[in-house]
Amino acid sequence: MPHQFDFLVIGSGIAGLSYATKLAMHFEKLQQSVRIGVITKVQADETNTKYAQGGIAAVWSEDDSFEKHIEDTMVAGDFLSDRHIVEIVVNEGPGRIQELISYGTRFDKEHGGDEYDLAKEGGHSDFRILHFKDITGAEIERALLEKANSLKSIEIFTHFYAVELITRHQLGETVHRYDTDNKCFGAYVLDTQTGKVEQFLAKTTLLATGGIGNIYQNTTNPSIATGDGIAMAYRAKGIGKDMEFIQFHPTALYEPGKKPNFLISEAVRGFGGILRTRKGETFMENYDPRLSLAPRDIVARAIDSEMKKAGDPHVYLDVTHCDYEKFIEHFPNITAYCLDHLGLDIRKDYIPVVPAQHYLCGGIRVNEWGQTNIQFLYAVGECSCTGLHGANRLASNSLLEAVVFGHRAYEKTVELLDQAVMPANIPAWNDAGTTHPEELVLVTEMKKELESIMSNYVGIVRSNRRLKRAMDRLELIYLEHEELYRQSKVSAPICELRNMIEVAYLVIKMAMARRENSGLHFNLDNVK
Repeated sequence: MPHQFDFLVIGSGIAGLSYATKLAMHFEKLQQSVRIGVITKVQADETNTKYAQGGIAAVWSEDDSFEKHIEDTMVAGDFLSDRHIVEIVVNEGPGRIQELISYGTRFDKEHGGDEYDLAKEGGHSDFRILHFKDITGAEIERALLEKANSLKSIEIFTHFYAVELITRHQLGETVHRYDTDNKCFGAYVLDTQTGKVEQFLAKTTLLATGGIGNIYQNTTNPSIATGDGIAMAYRAKGIGKDMEFIQFHPTALYEPGKKPNFLISEAVRGFGGILRTRKGETFMENYDPRLSLAPRDIVARAIDSEMKKAGDPHVYLDVTHCDYEKFIEHFPNITAYCLDHLGLDIRKDYIPVVPAQHYLCGGIRVNEWGQTNIQFLYAVGECSCTGLHGANRLASNSLLEAVVFGHRAYEKTVELLDQAVMPANIPAWNDAGTTHPEELVLVTEMKKELESIMSNYVGIVRSNRRLKRAMDRLELIYLEHEELYRQSKVSAPICELRNMIEVAYLVIKMAMARRENSGLHFNLDNVK
């Protein structure tokens, strides 16, 4: 029998949980019984949110202003951000963060006072980053999960993997990408512990599946970040946008062969960290007057340039001059990780760092309420493209965007709920004629090849020749995998690789289409 929900949420990070929590609280206040299903492909707290170190940005002090935060966001986005969306997020942000606090989220306060200890990060003109040590995302995730688990209408399904969205296509109807009457009715979901694909039917579905980091060799994203929501939406005739804008975090810890890369937070440079070459020389003065506090795209390209010029596998981040006691108070996990894993004493040793894929500024195109072009399908968080980030995300705006749009999607969902109609006789998942593959080594090898293609040809610096080579090689992987997919019963590894191939295609396609360099997209052939 199908699972029947009023609302289905795919993903359990800040975007999905804030949306689910708002819905549950709304209907409990009205004393109405609803079912809200939240599915996550591993344990509930294994999300991109959990790995966000630095903090969440918002105007919080009298010295700051909405206009300054708006302008900082526009500048970082190379003025390709949608100013209307930027104004919405910045203006509504403090209220949404206050709600997180009311759920039990803790942010660091100044010693002996009630005022929050606001940090400053690259691209920000003022101190406006609320943080909890260097594990802000994990703290928000903890509080939201506790709140969600306290609400009886929310059911969290762990180890359930969304395979495909259910739209009019599954009803046997022909659907085109720009049709205005396509509808979503839930998803086919794989129980990874039983291997059975089940129907999760819902009046409204929200995608909150995070990013695409694992299409690259170096990424700060957890292993779950395989572009699932974006690929599912694209196959369902959703519209993608700005996929070429891939943010590489300038300072991931250099540990050859380790994935994900441990993140050395942007806030470390905000605290006073200085970038240096292997010879100990500073170099950011050659690239930007803001030095180590320049926006991430500039810093990442500068590091990439220095590494290529010197033939070095990394550069260094120097914090030896910083107040050690204050540093360890702000960054206890970074300090401990460097010591425990690399034997680095940050009081005297430089930290080896390398750029790593960190964030996707594009995604599924949505409007100001998180609605996709498919009716009753919403997308929030990193899998969506709201227009906030433009060509480059301003540091610590991602958690802010997720919580603001989680709220706005909730508001629109409630408004349109009476219009949702569930058709009868939605077909069950059909895997007749398929078999379990005897071995998955082919999937592993294709995945390695995909990561190599994207890292070598579609990374920080691109060219027309590199992009064409990437597309040609990706097509071969696609054809090979599609044959395997058609013959096999679905599994998480096979589905993840399918999704990674499709989002890689979108990244390459949109990178090839952009003829000017903006923000995170830098093509050598576009340089005049």
